[in-house]
Amino acid sequence: MSAMATVEYLGDLRTQAKHLKSGNLLVTDAPVDNMGKGEAFSPTDLVSAALCSCMITIMGQVADREKINLKGLTAEVVKIMSSNPRKIAEIQITFSHPNLNATEVQKQKLKNAARTCPVALSLSESLQQTVTFNF
Repeated sequence: MSAMATVEYLGDLRTQAKHLKSGNLLVTDAPVDNMGKGEAFSPTDLVSAALCSCMITIMGQVADREKINLKGLTAEVVKIMSSNPRKIAEIQITFSHPNLNATEVQKQKLKNAARTCPVALSLSESLQQTVTFNF
């Protein structure tokens, strides 16, 4: 199995990850409340954003199969940290789509897809995932 990324420590609690297939770069910073500059996503921010992105991706697959136009779907992500031990305690995601044209059955399929995306299933059961759908 070959590597999908490399990560380099740049100093000052900053890293740069490189996606090997595309060459895309991603910078992380430690958050201000944990000795960092907070000038980029923190690693725990990325976990939270990855959960949301995964949910949207899997909902997109369902939408394509169901012939639902999901374009315009937005999400707000809130990360809540615990202090002892320092870890993500809860990720709150609120999805909104003001004009989603889908049946109630299709909407339920979208919700089920989000809640069972690979990232959601990979995270610890102790991490609370609070997901709200406004559509």
